[in-house]
Amino acid sequence: MENVVGKPVPRVEDARLLMGQGKYIDDIGTPPNTAHIAIVRSAYPHASIQSIQIEKALEVPGVKGIITGKDVVQYLNPFSVGVSAPVKYYPIAVDKVRYVGEPVAVVIAKNRYIAEDAAELVKVKYETLEAIVDIEKSMEDDAPLLHENVGSNIANHRSFHYGDAHSAFKNADRIIKHTFNFPKYSATPVETYGIIAQYESSSDQYTINANFHGPFVIQAVMAGALKIPSNRLRIIVPKDIGGSYGIKAGTFPYMVLCAIASRIAGCPVKWIEDRQEHLSASSSGTDRVTYIEAAVQEDGKVLGLKMKMIDNVGAYIRAPEPACLYRTHANTTGAYDIPNLMVDGYIVMTNKLPTGLIRGYGGQELYFPLERIMQMIAHELQLDPADVIRRNLIKTEKFPYHTASGGIYDSGDYEKGFELALATGKYTEFREKQEKARKEGKIFGVGLACIVEPSGSNMGYITIALTPEERAASLPKSGCAEAATISMDPMGNVNVRISTTPSGQGHETVAAQIVADVLQIPREQINVVAELDTATSAWSIASGSYSSRFASLGSSAVYYAAHKVKEKILKIAAHHLQTKEDDLVIESAIIRSKSDPSKKYSMKRAAGSAHWNPLSLPDGMQPGIYETYYYTATIAEPPDENDLINSSITYGFVADMVTVEIDPETAEVKILDYFTIHDAGKLLNPLIVDGQIYGGLVHGLGGALYEELAYDDKGQFLTGSFMDYLCPTAPEIPNITIKHIETPSPVTPLGAKGLGEGNTMSAPVAIANAVSDALTPYNIMIDSLPLSPTKIWQLLQSSKVKTT
Repeated sequence: MENVVGKPVPRVEDARLLMGQGKYIDDIGTPPNTAHIAIVRSAYPHASIQSIQIEKALEVPGVKGIITGKDVVQYLNPFSVGVSAPVKYYPIAVDKVRYVGEPVAVVIAKNRYIAEDAAELVKVKYETLEAIVDIEKSMEDDAPLLHENVGSNIANHRSFHYGDAHSAFKNADRIIKHTFNFPKYSATPVETYGIIAQYESSSDQYTINANFHGPFVIQAVMAGALKIPSNRLRIIVPKDIGGSYGIKAGTFPYMVLCAIASRIAGCPVKWIEDRQEHLSASSSGTDRVTYIEAAVQEDGKVLGLKMKMIDNVGAYIRAPEPACLYRTHANTTGAYDIPNLMVDGYIVMTNKLPTGLIRGYGGQELYFPLERIMQMIAHELQLDPADVIRRNLIKTEKFPYHTASGGIYDSGDYEKGFELALATGKYTEFREKQEKARKEGKIFGVGLACIVEPSGSNMGYITIALTPEERAASLPKSGCAEAATISMDPMGNVNVRISTTPSGQGHETVAAQIVADVLQIPREQINVVAELDTATSAWSIASGSYSSRFASLGSSAVYYAAHKVKEKILKIAAHHLQTKEDDLVIESAIIRSKSDPSKKYSMKRAAGSAHWNPLSLPDGMQPGIYETYYYTATIAEPPDENDLINSSITYGFVADMVTVEIDPETAEVKILDYFTIHDAGKLLNPLIVDGQIYGGLVHGLGGALYEELAYDDKGQFLTGSFMDYLCPTAPEIPNITIKHIETPSPVTPLGAKGLGEGNTMSAPVAIANAVSDALTPYNIMIDSLPLSPTKIWQLLQSSKVKTT
């Protein structure tokens, strides 16, 4: 039977989705007597709560109850956070509100219509307080305080020194530096948050159905907040999640809020978030200010980097933050061989929506200043940006490459990938075309970017938010465990249970491909179960759909679980055929002897023996075929005493080239062509791979040109609907050319690496580099996003004034 791993086989998920038979959170049947929730939210960014009047709302027929912050504190602990600062965060405001959209009261009613009507009758009296939204101003001594008990708006601060950066800067020919601002933007999945929660008083247990995608370390965070043992919090994730892009991790505060609402109301409750709530009050990516300095030689070689990164996590630091700052710690120097590094990292809180996981998490914030400074180096030294990149790329012979901050890049051929990008995009020809266009008054530009794409997070990376002394006082944390369970029924059919909570990526298809290859059975004989139930599934704290972890971790767990099944099948066959296991091979569901082809045994018969005739099994073998495998990579170790951490287990590579034209009359950026080269090791399914690349690229395109969760300087939210929050749609998608090279990872059994986030990380800066290149004749520096026509028009007008 021909192997199917690596083949572009169609997705098994698509048939049910196209026929309207998907099973999303709103398709789950609700328990009897389920009530519905509407949330009263703050219209103020910063205010103390003087009173909440609920009497008139309670009089509305069908209202079952109304809860406020004062009601829930007796049932809840504040959520635990990953920093030492004593930030208290509840899923509802208690004494004061800290961002527009923060929950203030929850109305529980017979249906959503009644709940919404009653919510309008809840009257909240506020005393407004001065708000702060500017990242750097929030750090000043006289800035308005969000959390008085913390005493500062700085929730975390760590400094790191790797190599000998002081000498690198002392011996450099030049020091090139700049400050860059990355915007706060979101992901806009088709399906918003959805929850069905039920409290069972007889067992003091909560059961929550939610489109939460993990990581499931947050299950323990939720249980701690609910003041119960974690085995009394059952979380069930449906088969289908209508997109996430990281944002569904932010469902968890509402899961706890709905759980408490169920307890107080004495009935199950359901809440489906509307779009306005999602934009204003769900979760978002992190806005960051980065001060970057590069110590360079005259030939463009970078000797060292200094980076001061200031992340704005919004009104509260909540799990999994401060992970955005630290997820890419191991790959801070990107695709470049830079041995000396200094990082000064800050986490600050402002009166904005709290942040969390998002596609590319930390990568787009990192690579925007890093790849912009590489272009600046070329400009300052009058070199071609391609030559500066060539001079600094990690050489192939250096793999596995150890970064200054502890990363272990498993494999790669960065030079080959970059040269393929230049050749595919016809870089030299475009430069010639650009010179001709400029003489004709046109504004053409080309942007380059080379990035490393981490995948499969080592859970220990988050602990470098703590000092080595603080870490030493607790259990060392590391690993990236993922689980899979494979069972075979008496007829030889297979069920595969995964715990990666997919949100459209195609995990079911790839899992079936892997099992089909290992067991040599048709894919049609394999059923993949994607629902996760913390009470019955095999899962770990790392389980979930984030960090592009399925290709590196989920697939590995499936692969090894399938091999456990294979080993058992071969043992059964060897016992019945009276031969050795290593003499057997499986071909098209038939087990044959390599030395005596006349000896054969069907897979179906072996499975039947395990179920129907257990006494016929080899001595000591248990009946049935049901195997679970927990996989973790051995290189995912805790951070050491020098703050070295390999924060992911695999590292892919992306080389982008993008060409743009700017309309001089409207200042609109038109992307002419986008060329992207990926090295994600062994490709498990090229069809799915390219779909993921398109999705990630369009998300990055949104951050580059359109999307920003905007606030005014007083903290008022300005982008509460798609009239104001712009997302790229089909007409805005440029010509995209995708090519691949494959350098299999030696870390994973299939050689695969994740690639669902690469262009989300690279597209914002690749496009910014192209726009900056186009505007070079105007002496315009691009150091913030998004690049709206208004912004570019203002830059052009300012440039004309300066040159007049």
